[in-house]
Amino acid sequence: MQTFKDLQALRTCIAEWRDKKERIAFVPTMGNLHAGHFSLIALARQHADKVVASVFVNPTQFGPNEDFDRYPRTPVDDARGLVEAGCDALWMPDVAQMYPFGVEATVKVSVPGVTEVLDGAHRPGHFDGVATVVSRLFNQVQPHTAVFGRKDYQQLAVIRYLVRDLAFPIEIVGAPTARAPDGLALSSRNQYLDEAQRALAPTLYESLQAVARSVASGGDIDAAEQEGLRQLRALGFDPDYLVVRTPALTAPESHDTRLVALVAARLGKTRLIDNLEFDRT
Repeated sequence: MQTFKDLQALRTCIAEWRDKKERIAFVPTMGNLHAGHFSLIALARQHADKVVASVFVNPTQFGPNEDFDRYPRTPVDDARGLVEAGCDALWMPDVAQMYPFGVEATVKVSVPGVTEVLDGAHRPGHFDGVATVVSRLFNQVQPHTAVFGRKDYQQLAVIRYLVRDLAFPIEIVGAPTARAPDGLALSSRNQYLDEAQRALAPTLYESLQAVARSVASGGDIDAAEQEGLRQLRALGFDPDYLVVRTPALTAPESHDTRLVALVAARLGKTRLIDNLEFDRT
């Protein structure tokens, strides 16, 4: 695996691959990689001849009271894991490479509509930061395909909108959520949980399953949401939302059969998110 910290060197490598008509897949990450990330690399390999991963903890997608400073950074372990996963190139820019005029003076990309609900409402500016950095990464790497995990369901919707609206010639692939054996969605933030919280955390996914079962069998959506929130609070979670939406993240109409349950909740100081797609008759 080649590791790049200089943009021109990365572009030279990408250009050589493209000259050979090799298809390039891209997996953007913020590092502290785990099995979920490596599953994205494996999926990317199915869509391309060469796989590029990036590791960049993006300051513009963190709010003023969020965990940017303490977000886990493990570059040596990340590189080792990517080699074992079969990644061909690692792009590790610093903040100056990503934002040459500085974070405060950068050109910003803002996606309307889909960013204004759910996490967008609870984390103002977060998706502007995501859209801004992903646009830059797409320009830097110029892949044919990019792979994103479905655990960040709203983020995936934002990226799909961005790519279509700005006409990026990139196929976006959504990867299934990787889970621990007890059902907890894999996340770098899971390591913030203490032992008792980690034991309780899988009930977040169980709450989604309960809501999906209720709605799928004809139950009232609002009642299912409220019961799910009540149960989460009783267990010790502090939920931001637990809702049922269409895949476009709009409120379901009676004719909508393909739905998704989404949740965001704090357990102690750790904010967890998850989702579950399902069908109703």
